[in-house]
Amino acid sequence: MGLLGRLFGRTSNNGDRAQAWRESWGRAVEARDAAALAGLEAALRQTPPLADDLEIEEEMLDALRQLLDLERDLAAARLPLVDTTHRVVGADRCHFSAPVSMPDDPAQPTGRLLLTSSRVVFAGGSRTPAVPWHATREVLQRDRDLLFVRAGADEGYRFRCNSFADALCGAAIARHLMRSARKGLTHTPDS
Repeated sequence: MGLLGRLFGRTSNNGDRAQAWRESWGRAVEARDAAALAGLEAALRQTPPLADDLEIEEEMLDALRQLLDLERDLAAARLPLVDTTHRVVGADRCHFSAPVSMPDDPAQPTGRLLLTSSRVVFAGGSRTPAVPWHATREVLQRDRDLLFVRAGADEGYRFRCNSFADALCGAAIARHLMRSARKGLTHTPDS
């Protein structure tokens, strides 16, 4: 049975349907496909449901909506501005702030991930890792995790967000800032 058959309930195995839904969601995220929202939502509302508890899938769907809204703003060069007086931000403009943990650190510290006009920085634990945008080779996102890979290195910092929306939107903003730094663009306080 094909993917659409599994997604739209033509099988008795809810695990397969839930996996197919997540795969469809992943493709919609990757393609920034607003047209996929209605189908994904309809699949969640079917009887029988994909799972006993749809909380994660509903969070994923909401994250896709937030990402699509953010992408429209980024396409128009409108970055969000976050009011913060956090000392690690300094004179930078802050474009994103979210609670995260660092699951690869032995102490697994929690704190805030801040994306500023000049760098990604973590405020929490006993150290404050930071990577300037011009030294960031790649920004990867998987599930609720964000990975910032340093240029010239095969290592980086992994941050676990508390929500899919934070992970998706954080990755989109980080990629925008990284591309802007590579092009030598600067952002005005109104951008």
